[in-house]
Amino acid sequence: MSKKWVYAFKEGNAKQRDLLGGKGANLAEMTNIGLPVPQGITITTEACINYYETGCEISKDIVDQIYEKLAELEKITGKTFGGKDNPLLESVRSGAKISMPGMLDTILNLGLNNKTVEALTKKTGNERFAYDSYRRFIQMFCDVALGMNKALFDDILEGRKESRGYKYDTELTTQDLKQIVKQYKELFLDQMGYEFPEDPKVQLMAAVEAIFKSWNNPRAITYRKMNDIPNRIGTAVNIQQMVYGNMGETSGTGVAFTRNPATGEKKMFGEFLMNAQGEDVVAGIRTPQSISQLQEVMPDVYDQFIDCCNMLENHYADMQDIEFTIEEGKLYLLQTRSGKRTAQASLKAAVDMVHEGLIDKKEAVLRIEPKSLDQLLHPGFDSKELEKATAIANGLPASPGAACGKIYFTAEDATNAANKGEAVLLVRSETSPEDIEGMNSAKGILTATGGMTSHAAVVARGMGKCCIAGCDDARVDENKKTLTIQNETFHEGDFLSLDGSTGNVYKGEIKTVDAVLSDEFKQIMEWADEIRRLKIRTNADTPRDAQVAVDFGAEGIGLCRTEHMFFDADRIIAVRKMICSKTLTQREEALKSILPMQKEDFKGLFKIMAGKPVIIRLLDPPLHEFLPKEDEEIKQLAVEMGISYDELVGRIEDLQEVNPMLGHRGCRLDVTYPEIAVMQTTAILQAAIEVHKEEEIELEPEIMVPLAGTYKELKYVIDRIRETANNVFKQSGEKVPFKVGTMIEIPRAALTAHEMAGVAEFFSFGTNDLTQMTYGFSRDDAGDRQGL
Repeated sequence: MSKKWVYAFKEGNAKQRDLLGGKGANLAEMTNIGLPVPQGITITTEACINYYETGCEISKDIVDQIYEKLAELEKITGKTFGGKDNPLLESVRSGAKISMPGMLDTILNLGLNNKTVEALTKKTGNERFAYDSYRRFIQMFCDVALGMNKALFDDILEGRKESRGYKYDTELTTQDLKQIVKQYKELFLDQMGYEFPEDPKVQLMAAVEAIFKSWNNPRAITYRKMNDIPNRIGTAVNIQQMVYGNMGETSGTGVAFTRNPATGEKKMFGEFLMNAQGEDVVAGIRTPQSISQLQEVMPDVYDQFIDCCNMLENHYADMQDIEFTIEEGKLYLLQTRSGKRTAQASLKAAVDMVHEGLIDKKEAVLRIEPKSLDQLLHPGFDSKELEKATAIANGLPASPGAACGKIYFTAEDATNAANKGEAVLLVRSETSPEDIEGMNSAKGILTATGGMTSHAAVVARGMGKCCIAGCDDARVDENKKTLTIQNETFHEGDFLSLDGSTGNVYKGEIKTVDAVLSDEFKQIMEWADEIRRLKIRTNADTPRDAQVAVDFGAEGIGLCRTEHMFFDADRIIAVRKMICSKTLTQREEALKSILPMQKEDFKGLFKIMAGKPVIIRLLDPPLHEFLPKEDEEIKQLAVEMGISYDELVGRIEDLQEVNPMLGHRGCRLDVTYPEIAVMQTTAILQAAIEVHKEEEIELEPEIMVPLAGTYKELKYVIDRIRETANNVFKQSGEKVPFKVGTMIEIPRAALTAHEMAGVAEFFSFGTNDLTQMTYGFSRDDAGDRQGL
């Protein structure tokens, strides 16, 4: 028996996401629980993987199964694919296991040709609708399946509207649409050299292949990389009976969330357009109406829709993102999936669902994507500065947060500017999937059109980016790279400030402030503490860092990098004196002046951590990193040390290394200059003794030796540390417990860890250096030019 590559909706279920993709699995599940779903078939993700494995060809076995299931769909619908009387028209959509909104491709109205468009006219009695569907299909098919420039078709459409004085697509007459179809086909012939394909089967297989190919288009690859989605899982293809929202004023289409995706509030949130197809809503071509207004337009349909939404949320026990179409007063659900939401919305929805009895505490914690919590750290505007500011425009608050930066009008320009270190805002008439890199580079996004469920809004919320969409006062000229608001024109590089929580746009720069964490955040963290077994320490190099860590619930410091304390202006001179000294006496004199500074740093850490564990790493980087590079600084240091400029320059040159990341650093500094380890150990233990006395805090500092490669060098340094500790305790008459360990960051140390454990009381793993030396990568450059 041959492998099953194609499933009817009724044959699948929600547990088959790996095989049917998220969209296909959910369509199957909705079918099986009795919801009004236009029927169809799903080509599996395995078929997509097979397509690439066989040299980008759809195997005959897969093609045969597609047509076999298509024949079953014809029986269910009573329609015939390519039929002259009652044609079956289809949507062809992608659907990976993990949602990738807007990254993959879709084709609607497939199956239309010169004969079926007339059949559709006869069947519906609506010639305008039939030709509107036909012109949409030609454009989407040419763009997605054949890679033609979408803008060429837009020019024809907009040119017709302009010549007729129309503002909206809905004003186009039947004759207008027939002429547009004619011009589209002429354009096709001119560009491709052959007639537009009339055979629906040719159209279908080209569309399926296009969806497979879209899995590896640049924007999809970028999105997967940004969201850690595996490349090997592939996408399914869903071929579904078309239902139409553009059949007149009793038809429509929309997108809705069962809870507010920006705030998490338990209230239906969404938009719809009457006499429109689904792409019109997400593309931002027309400004949609709020879902609540559907109750006034079609009350019966609204009530049915709310019942379906409640059923889906209860069934999946999660907030749902639902696409729907109304065809001549009849409701159809086209898709449901777990709704993308901001971090704050995730927290509120998860906490509320526990209280509502939908999920338990453990599930609530698991619902929170760890890296999404970064959104909660995004700044808002300083309230005092905001009071003085006047909004010059207002749009839809599509994704919360505040952003300020220079405006750029293309994804490429925004990315280039961000790479130069500029704070960037991406300004577009409307975004498209091709803008993904620019959106990722920008601090915030402003679009002149589109709604709360537009591409810009959905993607920005997923990224945690501030976004204002549908700003009617904004006039964007992407060719001239200008933005006009209230008769004032802003050019590329001008500053604006965006408030994604209110939708307000401000001229110039407004100071931002850190966010305040919500009660829901604290609740989730409490539940996480009840459930988890792992304890979390933080990196903190200063008392200020330690305080922030404690505020966020850290249970100790896992790494304090002491070298970061050396760069302060009041101590760098002393550090440089120590490094440039030629004799032990000179070094010890310089170290004496550094010791009290280090001790005060450590006292600050110990007091703030209040008995929580603290690991302090001894000096790690090569010494030349601390030395001056500018002539004025070198001259100043030479005067301080009482030596000539030339002599100091010679010393600095002697300390330079060709490859310092693999050179004289880490524990080797303490082997060469053990007085450095003596000073740092003294400062750590004196600080611990004094804090114990002053604050009555029980503490046990942990001293970490960096970059040890052999047992002997580690033992040598640890022996010096313990010898120093005995001297400190003897001089002070006090003792505190302490531990000494090492950071495993050299492959040899990892392989001989059993030997290291004979002298070290704890291990830490330095994965940057360990990866760098194991794979031969440069940790400073790997993100740009190298990779796994």
